Amino acid sequence: MTTTLFKTQVNLGGLMEVLSKNLYSTPTVAIRELVQNAHDSCVRRRIESQDDFEPMINIITDQTKGTLVIEDNGAGLTHDEIINYLATVGSGYTRFLRDQQANDDEMMIGYFGLGFLSAYVVSKRLEVWTTSYQEPENGWHFTSNKAERYSLEDAPPQPTGMRVVLHLSESFLDLADAFVIEHLLTRYCSLLPVPIYLNSHWDEPVNHQPPPWRLDKATVSPIILKKQCLEFAKRFENSFEPLCTIPIAPTKDSNAMGLLWVQDASTYGTSDHRNITVFVRNMLVSPDERHLLPVWAGFVGGVIESDDLTPTASREDVQKDGTYEKIQSQINEALIEGLANIARKELSTWRRLLKRHNEGLLGAALCDDRLFKVLANDLKVPTSEGDLTVPAIFERSHHHKIYVSIGEEGSYEEVIFRALMTPIVSGIRYAALPFCQRYTELFGGKVIKLGTQSGNAIVFKREKISDADQQKLQSLLAQTGQKVIPSRFQPSHLPMVLIPDRDYQLKQRVEADEVDRRIGAAVLTLARDYTKKLQSEISAYFYVNLDSPLIQRLLSATGETQQQIANLLRSFTLMMGRHHDDKLGIDLSEALATFSETILQLIEDKKV
Repeated sequence: MTTTLFKTQVNLGGLMEVLSKNLYSTPTVAIRELVQNAHDSCVRRRIESQDDFEPMINIITDQTKGTLVIEDNGAGLTHDEIINYLATVGSGYTRFLRDQQANDDEMMIGYFGLGFLSAYVVSKRLEVWTTSYQEPENGWHFTSNKAERYSLEDAPPQPTGMRVVLHLSESFLDLADAFVIEHLLTRYCSLLPVPIYLNSHWDEPVNHQPPPWRLDKATVSPIILKKQCLEFAKRFENSFEPLCTIPIAPTKDSNAMGLLWVQDASTYGTSDHRNITVFVRNMLVSPDERHLLPVWAGFVGGVIESDDLTPTASREDVQKDGTYEKIQSQINEALIEGLANIARKELSTWRRLLKRHNEGLLGAALCDDRLFKVLANDLKVPTSEGDLTVPAIFERSHHHKIYVSIGEEGSYEEVIFRALMTPIVSGIRYAALPFCQRYTELFGGKVIKLGTQSGNAIVFKREKISDADQQKLQSLLAQTGQKVIPSRFQPSHLPMVLIPDRDYQLKQRVEADEVDRRIGAAVLTLARDYTKKLQSEISAYFYVNLDSPLIQRLLSATGETQQQIANLLRSFTLMMGRHHDDKLGIDLSEALATFSETILQLIEDKKV
């Protein structure tokens, strides 16, 4: 058997088309890549030459000509370097030099040799003038209309460095706008140590302000530092004003540094406005690496830099490796510690933070016990008497109990507690019930879920009465599917409360055809397995207060008077519940009519 080896053929035109137009998600990356090349050229000159020079990069926009110029006073290129590196895809001198360097103070950014391709995405014609520090007497002029072809000719020597001229395509003429370019430079290049000037304004570089974590804290007052942190955050926060900032410092497991901030805008529990910008080797790589933030931090933004992260080939994302996971953990810890510091030291800021993100923080607290302990006594849960903290609920309830309604607002079980002025937590609201449960687990107390048999047994003290009285109350007050339970509770002037059986309601919902259509088969099967265990067909319970004078009068009355009292009590109880429920056979309109008719009858009887 004969095996023949062949050399892989490459369609250069097709490859260049794919790489130049599909490697990057946005054409504005061209600005980043070309400035990066200019930066590396300056670093190369500082490493290799003995020249005493001040590195700089100058960006020149010209809307009239439709051009964008990036020039630097770096190392420049020789004739052979233009061919071997500038015009060869995937080959870069920066990679070679960077691999040889052990000194991180001279930081090279590039690695893959693909950055120059981005220039072809935004330009119809590309020109480069360059003079190398190695051959200051020679200049070269490179021209290319398409990425797969170029011309190279000698030119009069220029000052050492490189001048790249992009003749912009019609679709990208906005890159000749100074305002647009300044915005891009501020985001992409704000961490670069080489000064970047715009349109030869030599008085102040675009990147003159270092990031806050690079400032010498010993020489900057806390007030100035706080102001600079907020200004830096404003530059990178896409949607909201920053409310406060939290630093990220290196740890033994990660060298990442940066800044987090809490957004000054009200959020819901499920809001997700996370955003975090990642810099690697001084250059922005990913503008939205939100998964570095914990899932509960839907109101947090940030900027970090870490040279241990590995960019993808397009340098628009980073690899999700072990380093990435360590930085995730580092950010989570910094955020928890930062929130704790704000709670301890910045009370006015803490109050604003709680006001804007109370609901989101309820869910966040459940994700980490340390965070829970920071937030536990300050967060509010929705109750029948407004939003209250758990300590406030304890003050107004009995024996450190938290009563939670797992039905809709205004449900029957709340009636007795409205009369007692005891707050009832709305358990169907986001994170309210699990937050209360976790609070009592950590700090003591008890959660009582109203509407469940176990919860009702705690709230209503059951009493044994004669079979005759039990049968009398059942026939006078209850309808089919309802059960009367004699009990004692306060206030005594509240004669009875009608409470639906929540387990029964669950069974009804699961078995409904409408739910069958909405719930997936597997989930529905699990729900039915649970509801099959519910043998009771009782849909609601009348808890009758034996301490009530009205109930006592009902039991002692006879004949028509007894029926009139029963009609009044039943209709009054239904109206107090403020609820219409077809499944329980309850009609508020009918209850109101019965109540009115009974009152009229009593008035007529009184006249007689």
